[in-house]
Amino acid sequence: MFAALARGVIRRPRTTIAVWAVLVVSCLALALGVVGDGLFTRLHSGEPRVPGAESQEGRELLAATAETGEEVTLLVRGTDLTDDEVTAGLAAALIPIRREIDGLDGVTGVIDPFLAPEGPADPVVQSLVSAERDGFLIIAELDADVDDGGAARTAVEERLAAVPAELSDVAPEAEGIVSSVALVVAAVTDQVEADLTRGEAIALPLSLLVMVVVFGGFLAAGMPLVGALASIAGGLGALLGFAQVIELDAVVVNVVTVLGLGLSIDYGLLVVSRYREEVAEVVASTASRGLPLRRRRRRSHSRAVVEEAVRRTMLTAGRTVTFSAVTIAIAISALMVFSPDILRSLGAAGVSVVVIALATALTLVPALLVLFGRRLQRPSLLSRVPGLHRLSERFGDVAPEDGAFSRLARGVHRRPWLVIAGTVAVLGVLAAPVLDLQLRNSTTDLIPASSDQREFITVLGESYPAATTPPVGIVAATDVATAEAWAAELAALPDVTSVGEVTTSPDGEYAVIGVDIASADSGGRVATDVVRAIRDLDPGFETWVVGQAANQIDFQAAIAQGVSLAAGLVVLTIVVLLFLMTGSLLIPVKAILVNALGLAAALGVTTWAFQDGHLAGLLGFTPIGGLESYVVAVVIAFGFGLAMDYEVFLLARIKEYWDEGHDNDAAVEHGLQRSGRIITSAALIIALVFLGFVSGELMVIKQVGFALAVTVVIDATLVRMLLVPATMTVLGRWNWWAPAPLRRLHERMGIAH
Repeated sequence: MFAALARGVIRRPRTTIAVWAVLVVSCLALALGVVGDGLFTRLHSGEPRVPGAESQEGRELLAATAETGEEVTLLVRGTDLTDDEVTAGLAAALIPIRREIDGLDGVTGVIDPFLAPEGPADPVVQSLVSAERDGFLIIAELDADVDDGGAARTAVEERLAAVPAELSDVAPEAEGIVSSVALVVAAVTDQVEADLTRGEAIALPLSLLVMVVVFGGFLAAGMPLVGALASIAGGLGALLGFAQVIELDAVVVNVVTVLGLGLSIDYGLLVVSRYREEVAEVVASTASRGLPLRRRRRRSHSRAVVEEAVRRTMLTAGRTVTFSAVTIAIAISALMVFSPDILRSLGAAGVSVVVIALATALTLVPALLVLFGRRLQRPSLLSRVPGLHRLSERFGDVAPEDGAFSRLARGVHRRPWLVIAGTVAVLGVLAAPVLDLQLRNSTTDLIPASSDQREFITVLGESYPAATTPPVGIVAATDVATAEAWAAELAALPDVTSVGEVTTSPDGEYAVIGVDIASADSGGRVATDVVRAIRDLDPGFETWVVGQAANQIDFQAAIAQGVSLAAGLVVLTIVVLLFLMTGSLLIPVKAILVNALGLAAALGVTTWAFQDGHLAGLLGFTPIGGLESYVVAVVIAFGFGLAMDYEVFLLARIKEYWDEGHDNDAAVEHGLQRSGRIITSAALIIALVFLGFVSGELMVIKQVGFALAVTVVIDATLVRMLLVPATMTVLGRWNWWAPAPLRRLHERMGIAH
């Protein structure tokens, strides 16, 4: 397969590049909205949903019985409502404004505190006037049946935004913030786009700088970046396709885009590096046949040498890249086993991006090598820069036969048990904070701190307690009188401070109860304890507990329900794949164990940084008391896949030397020397890519980017450079053991490198 693919690319490199160019332009035009609505207009945001869970069913019951549609709210500040003259002036000024808003298409009613006939004692007034009496709310209710693409809502938003200026004669300092569900979602999706642009603007130049040092020139360094840019465009196009058939959460875009960007650079780096190594071997082979020096030089720059080097690269690095992509895709696809929609969409989109990254590495980058490969053998202009040539020789992609990594391997061979004990101890200390990990499903915390929507929600919670939703809600299939009798039992529960007035759903079929708790954190331990206590009660009628804490409990239960199946599928397929690659049963098992240990350490560091808030000042965030539930699931799936990526890179080279007849320790030594530079360079680049996205404002993206960067750094240093060589030294020839029947199976079905 790889030989056939190589022949196709070698014969038609320009056609291959042209096809990719068309795909890139088309995907970008569609995804960015040059043609059609674009990707970012189709995204949504909010609490992760768990189909069939109690909290989700409760929310759906309330939504299904709603008689009105969306609400658009104006929060007006800078008005002194303790002044009767100001209050009377505002009431008069709002009469024509209210009438005009009420007459807009799709508006079913307008509510403000100056409508209430009972004055300040009216509950409506109390809920719409701030506790400090320095502001008020105006709420426009929309018709639930309006289906005009949001035009009616937009018109109402624009009209409400103009109101504070029209009140300036009465309240010169009046200012306002307009909010709606659509505006809150837009605040998140707009920030997703901004963070994506910022992350790429940071990651791509830094990656180019590192690859210039690795390759010693811009041409070789640029090839993996071209593949990365094509992967980003293809990934956005794939996400647009997913958005047509499923609700795509805004965070999915950045998470899978950063993964595609990192993998494309990883794979491109490996392919270009192996190509340069193969060119050197082809030229050396030509020299060994005794050709004249001048002819050898012409031959080294000839198309034949380039084509042979590309062919060999596809048969070696091409297989390695494919193995890596398959293992990562398997790890990510495990997310589709879980029931929450966001995990399923992350799994499906993540697999598609991995496939696109693989396609660029196996077609686009080799095509670029065919066209420009001869120029890579010429000295780069940058090699004339003082110090850069020596830096490239020391840290470049083509390693000498003996160097820092082979010396490191020999040191590990001398004291393998000491290395294992020390490395495991360090990883254990790093992993310790995981023991106190708290999982969250944030709501308004997802909104960027700089957004006026975040400010709106903060002011609403602080100054309009009567207008905010209680942290715990209950939908009960009973009448109001029965629910009120049960409310006394609810009020007696620990940490319940009060039970609100029992109301009914809009259709009157369900009683709705709000419960206040002894904590301002609606997703903290107090809230979750209250939810569990309510669910343990047996009132004699069906109930659904809703709210952030209820959603968190249901989400975590859904993960716990699917984790055994997901882990089993990943472990089984990884064992099978690595067995087909190595012919060993012990190597796959060892790889899974050491990768899991490294992943636990990365999650521990992330918990220490975000949950405990130790890096809040450095990274620019406000701690929320935990990590997002789906972030942890994503980091485990993606991080395990990336760890297997470097495992495959290293094992592929070790296996080559083992197959050539070297003993175990020599194979490990030579394999680490050959792959060490590429693994560390790739890890540095992909860590920079992930850290580039930490600079954004969305907490979820910060957590994912930081966790994956730490995962890669830990894996490429402690795990790959120390723990793996040490364990392989201890196992010796047992590394390559398999029962006789499996050895015969590998001889027939194994994939030779």
